[in-house]
Amino acid sequence: MEMLKRLCVLTSRVDVSANAETALTMALRCRSVKGMDSAVVGDRYDQIIVTAVTARVPAKVNLQLSVGPPRADGYHDLVTVFHALALFDEVTVAPAETDSVRVSGEGAASVPLDGDNLAARAVAALTDAVGPGCRDEPGVAIEIRKRIPVAAGLAGGSADAAGALVACNELWGTGLSQQELAEVAARVGSDVAFALLGGTAIGLGRGEQVTPALVSGTYHWVLAFAAEQLSTAAVYAACDRLRATQADRATQADRSTQADRADGDGPGESAAGRWADGSWAEPQLSTALMAALRSGDPTEVGPLLVNDLEPAAVSLLPRLRRALAAGREHGALGAIVSGSGPTCAYLARDGAHARDLAVALTSADVCRSVISVTGPAPGATVLSPAADQRW
Repeated sequence: MEMLKRLCVLTSRVDVSANAETALTMALRCRSVKGMDSAVVGDRYDQIIVTAVTARVPAKVNLQLSVGPPRADGYHDLVTVFHALALFDEVTVAPAETDSVRVSGEGAASVPLDGDNLAARAVAALTDAVGPGCRDEPGVAIEIRKRIPVAAGLAGGSADAAGALVACNELWGTGLSQQELAEVAARVGSDVAFALLGGTAIGLGRGEQVTPALVSGTYHWVLAFAAEQLSTAAVYAACDRLRATQADRATQADRSTQADRADGDGPGESAAGRWADGSWAEPQLSTALMAALRSGDPTEVGPLLVNDLEPAAVSLLPRLRRALAAGREHGALGAIVSGSGPTCAYLARDGAHARDLAVALTSADVCRSVISVTGPAPGATVLSPAADQRW
């Protein structure tokens, strides 16, 4: 009881009745909600105040990216298999008087520092979800240290948003679960929920509906970074244009087929019928790819890599065709444009093969730079928070 008296004085409470212990517990919980933890050691009252939290977040490659026709809202339904790579950005958040974003590292000059920044949008979305009272200060300082290239088809911006979510969840002590954070992530961007989860996962909808996939083994990748960037919106638009052209050709072929039928050459198949309602593009999960991933054998996985956006990315940046060919010529088990590009991803047999392939691609002079990475990697992970101890 004597200790309770001291603690109640320190917390500006004078009630030492049977409710004092409950009051003390609630006071300590409130500090935890504000990103603080407290402890009693003898006659001393220690207060640990978290001053910053850093999260590490991975890049991704799409092992399968099947794209449906445009929806009424302008998005496309997808079936994709995400795979997180051991190429990480770090995001640090700290209380501040005003909101701010600072970026350093790979492609920093291309990253917006205002409300268009995905990490800043993630902080705003989390604040809306839990209420502004969660913050210790009116603003949040966001610092992003990038290794994931910008506008490269590796979801670096989405990764940074996921890092901001988990870091602020820790900083503010909001205690949201993975599922609750994923619901916030879905409002921020299509790939943010996967960056939270990591590993290998199936994505549906716009990609925001993610389910972990059963995968065995470690996969060795080589990533070839292009000197140019590609806008995701521009690549999807190019994909729609290419498909519209294909549909026109199919219609012309159908007219020829109908003419043949009129001449008595048989019923034939209506090509236009396969295109008219968009059913030709309805995405389906590759069961062969999922079985190969369960086997853990990269030689089975490599030939099954597929990306419906690859022709569009190549049409916008034709030199990607040479980069993909160079990887195959030097023994890559599979070569694919990652997401909307322009990064090319090559699957290797093992670590030694990945190193040899990286050297060969560098010598071929088909890209700006080359790195070797592994997957699957963990999703957004909080590192040790920085703290002050006051007493």
